[in-house]
Amino acid sequence: MTGYILSIDQGTTSSRAIVFDGSMKLVGSGQKEFAQHYPASGWVEHDPEEIWDTVVSTCKAALAAAGRKAADIAAIGITNQRETVIIWDRATGKPIHNAIVWQDRRTAPLCQKLKKQGLEKKFTRKTGLLLDPYFSGTKIAWMLDKVKGARKRAENGELLAGTIDSFLIWRLTGGKVHATDATNASRTLVYNIEKNEWDDELLAIFGIPRKMLPQVKDCADDYGITEKSLFGAEIKILGVAGDQHAAAIGQACFEPGMMKSTYGTGCFALLNTGSDLVRSKNRLLTTIAYRLNGKTTYALEGSIFIAGAAVQWLRDGIKVIGKAEQSGVLAASADPTQEVYLVPAFVGLGAPHWDADARGAIFGLTRNSGPAEFARAALESVAFQTRDLLDAMRKDWKGASAKTVLRVDGGMVASDWTMQRLADILDAPVDRPTILETTALGAAWLAGSKAGVWPKTREFAKSWALERRFKPDMGASVRSAKLAGWRDAVRRTLSML
Repeated sequence: MTGYILSIDQGTTSSRAIVFDGSMKLVGSGQKEFAQHYPASGWVEHDPEEIWDTVVSTCKAALAAAGRKAADIAAIGITNQRETVIIWDRATGKPIHNAIVWQDRRTAPLCQKLKKQGLEKKFTRKTGLLLDPYFSGTKIAWMLDKVKGARKRAENGELLAGTIDSFLIWRLTGGKVHATDATNASRTLVYNIEKNEWDDELLAIFGIPRKMLPQVKDCADDYGITEKSLFGAEIKILGVAGDQHAAAIGQACFEPGMMKSTYGTGCFALLNTGSDLVRSKNRLLTTIAYRLNGKTTYALEGSIFIAGAAVQWLRDGIKVIGKAEQSGVLAASADPTQEVYLVPAFVGLGAPHWDADARGAIFGLTRNSGPAEFARAALESVAFQTRDLLDAMRKDWKGASAKTVLRVDGGMVASDWTMQRLADILDAPVDRPTILETTALGAAWLAGSKAGVWPKTREFAKSWALERRFKPDMGASVRSAKLAGWRDAVRRTLSML
């Protein structure tokens, strides 16, 4: 058996596949974007068939780029956009509706209704989550209610539901396996993270038949074998984790107190709390970091809905930049005497505010404000939001010390200006690794370690390598003033409701 691993990274805007060799080096990749559908204000959907097609085509492209055949691959690891959910026909595998994406806000009224009924504490106690449209359970309930005949078919056992990983596993195995891992299950609002099982009481509230849902497995586990017709040979699927959990694994955040933050479309910070299931008092999420060999490791998570999407807004919305990489250069040229704040609540605010109805706002504009100030405000908004998360984590758990070092990954971390400003606002070191494909690497490690061709946890952690450490270089008074301005801007945004 070879040490080659195929990692499928199914994201929000594109599907990617990467082949890693036995030394855990990237040797071939493929990537393909797919359409975003916005059928109504605040609604976001994906075509499941297009997702499937892009996954298959990028896997083939990655194999070709690596000069390898399916027979050379020891195992497949899958990581996916979390909370995005699909319902499909058990017999045909055909979806009954487009995938409803994690960003989608259509179930906000249902969440408000359940909150008014006093049910949020029950959901939080069992799942570690808050009642927000972000999570999968309300999306499943919406489809069962709105797609004609869906609820009856589900009760009859004709329909299956799952996050993107489950749908891909079902398709890859030719309908032989309906499974998910503990991290994806923990994001559904219907999974009891303390008991590690689907919760019948919560399922009943949403009217979701338990028979629809996948079997929940460890992150490194047997998820079946791909159909030979797909890639020319059967390949074992041995690793699955939601994208943010896979990134934490890829960043080797195996010890309690270690923290990673991924800056993609949104920003997601995970703090490993070990075996401690920390119940947040500051509106953070308690989630499963990973589950290996039947042992659950927990994390505190802060979810920011808009990070890299703010740069996309600069490029596509107000067109002040032509390419994303120009944002840092433009921000560096901003007038230091102007304090312009962007609160990027384009799809509401995530942690620690959880305001689904908030919308974006800009404060501090003058006649002299221009593209450079807008760029700086967009990038600084990511740093400010991360600081809010870190402050909340420190309040919630004593293991989140003032000496916490943040390991970062995602598209935004290529910008030196952005990472330096992040370190300045956090007043903490920010470590950028040599391998930025940490999400795909994490999924690959799960599969490779399970296959016995990649190192176990401790040796894998030793392979993590630092490319650059960004140290705080901002005066305390400047930082304090900036944070006060940011908090005032957020307060004003929330008070608009």
